[in-house]
Amino acid sequence: MHHLRCARRSIQHLKDPFPSHISRSRALPYSSLPPKARLNIPIDYATHPLLHQSPSSLFASSPHELPQSVPTARLNLFQAINSALRHSLLSDDRTLLFGEDVAFGGVFRCSMNLASEFGPERVFNTPLSEQGIVGFAIGCAAQGMRPIAEIQFADYVYPAFDQLVNEAAKWRFREGGTGGNVGGLVVRMPAGGVGHGALYHSQSPEALFTHVPGLRVVMPRSPSQAKGLLLAAIACEDPVLFLEPKILYRAAVEHVPVEGYELPLGKAEVVKTGGDITVVSYGHPLYTAYQAIQAAERDLGISIELIDLRTLYPWDRPAVLESVHKTGRAIVVHESMVNAGVGAEVAASIQEGAFLRLEAPVQRVAGWSTHMGLVYERFNIPDVARIYDAIKRTVEF
Repeated sequence: MHHLRCARRSIQHLKDPFPSHISRSRALPYSSLPPKARLNIPIDYATHPLLHQSPSSLFASSPHELPQSVPTARLNLFQAINSALRHSLLSDDRTLLFGEDVAFGGVFRCSMNLASEFGPERVFNTPLSEQGIVGFAIGCAAQGMRPIAEIQFADYVYPAFDQLVNEAAKWRFREGGTGGNVGGLVVRMPAGGVGHGALYHSQSPEALFTHVPGLRVVMPRSPSQAKGLLLAAIACEDPVLFLEPKILYRAAVEHVPVEGYELPLGKAEVVKTGGDITVVSYGHPLYTAYQAIQAAERDLGISIELIDLRTLYPWDRPAVLESVHKTGRAIVVHESMVNAGVGAEVAASIQEGAFLRLEAPVQRVAGWSTHMGLVYERFNIPDVARIYDAIKRTVEF
């Protein structure tokens, strides 16, 4: 019960980090942005180019992936997740949704109202046992169901590591020619920093799973991406870990198609074209990278290409290598620790596949190799200045 109580307290802090009896003017419990910064300024999600502020922007962004000229709604990330879950429950009787506190809507409200609409046999709470949640989900998938299991925070997935790595990932391989599999299994989890999550509410453990054949690992950047990728994950015939950047649950708002649709797993997306440097990222750091790119293009007179991996394993090597062959320079940005992270795999693949085209060493900008401290969380996660410096070093090499 301890970690559930901590989770609920954490959510209260997300809503209002300052208790009512503490003056906002004197309370500085967490690391914050400097008051007169030029680069590290707050992200304006309401006007950000990565978020579609109009239907026309949405349809133009991915004409070959998204449904065209259909009704849209302005949704934040948790609402888009909720929309995808509802669509799956409505369209496929095999879909089940469960996890800690899922029936009342979940701590981030992603499953809000679904239990009342679809009943306690399809949307229900589980005991506080991550190993049990995932083990039960694997059994359901093996019997032909489409289980969507929620781990309340990615930080708590470790008790289920054995079930994911030794059972879910190996199921098809172990079954041989029988055709048995656990396709349809999706394990959702909120991940990443929020500024004050500290040790047990800020982790990004995706790299631990990108080493494992048989699992797919996905992290969306926005509401429209989250809905399409989640529906694709539910339909996928492989088990999928779906990590949701929790800092974006309410912050990221954009137009999202009302109807159901799927975005391709294993395919990266070029979200901004450029000719001098390739920046590869995923999830929330894309917004930070975009701000650094805008500043560097203005100051250095260069053009920078930005790629969203979307699927972290198996990831889209051809798309990244094609871009680096064009630009000759590459930087990989992610929030999780730099050591043995996704960036290490991407950098090694670039060295193997585009070495003769490189004009500079591949740079990695990532979380430091340390645990997340409460007060110093912002100093651990890559910021605009660190990415800007990496761009400047790379172009001047």
